[in-house]
Amino acid sequence: MASNTDVRNYPGFVGITILCLVILYAPLIVVTVYSFNASASITVWEGVSLRWYADVFTGPDSEKFKTAAVNSFSIAIMAATTATVIATCAATAMVRGGRFRGRTLSFGLISLPLMVPEIVTAVATLIFFNAIGFTRGYTTILAAHIAFCIPFAYLPIAARMQGIEGTYEQAAQDLYATKVQAFRYVLLPLMGPGIISGFLLAFIISLDDFIITNFVKGAGVETLPTAIFGSVKQGIKPNIMAISTMLLGVSVVMVTISYFVSKKDNTQ
Repeated sequence: MASNTDVRNYPGFVGITILCLVILYAPLIVVTVYSFNASASITVWEGVSLRWYADVFTGPDSEKFKTAAVNSFSIAIMAATTATVIATCAATAMVRGGRFRGRTLSFGLISLPLMVPEIVTAVATLIFFNAIGFTRGYTTILAAHIAFCIPFAYLPIAARMQGIEGTYEQAAQDLYATKVQAFRYVLLPLMGPGIISGFLLAFIISLDDFIITNFVKGAGVETLPTAIFGSVKQGIKPNIMAISTMLLGVSVVMVTISYFVSKKDNTQ
């Protein structure tokens, strides 16, 4: 008979936990705190100020950051939406489609982008676009993000569908509903929390992506991550910390929404 062991009693557990938390969150805390620094220096503290947040919207680089933000959010919304639709169809085929030839191979192909290093995906995508003569720009970023986001959207959607008993659809069909009606009015609403979680995860992945975007973007097309990188190469300025803090805030909001959606799902 196995005994329940409290891992908190293991020697060194507390110290290792604190060390991991410091390594993970100390840089984020430093960036957030210094984004409110009144000084133009990133090392000297001169008091609390919102001047760098104002500089993001009204400073000399404001137009560049605004354009990059519009590109980032529009691409993230379209990529996440398209990837979620494709992932929902894929999950339906994989989970509700029964056994079919190539099912294991199909699952491997869907999961492959999660295991392949992102730099390899970026280089392969660049070579593919060059091979077919596709001009790099906004469209290539969007296409690359859709392909890259599909497995991230698929995982929560498939996990949610696996937790739904097939008896719901069988009961609907016993009441003379067609398969399409059973899917639309019974299965799809039950899959809602998984679909929302998949969309939010795909949205964050697209919004924060730098490596793939940097390879497939064309000249003059920037997203927030690439615009930030370009500015950092010229020297770290406090307004970069302000932008990074706002991006961090968006990520926290998305993760929080996903958490409450999953929590609500588990309580039902």
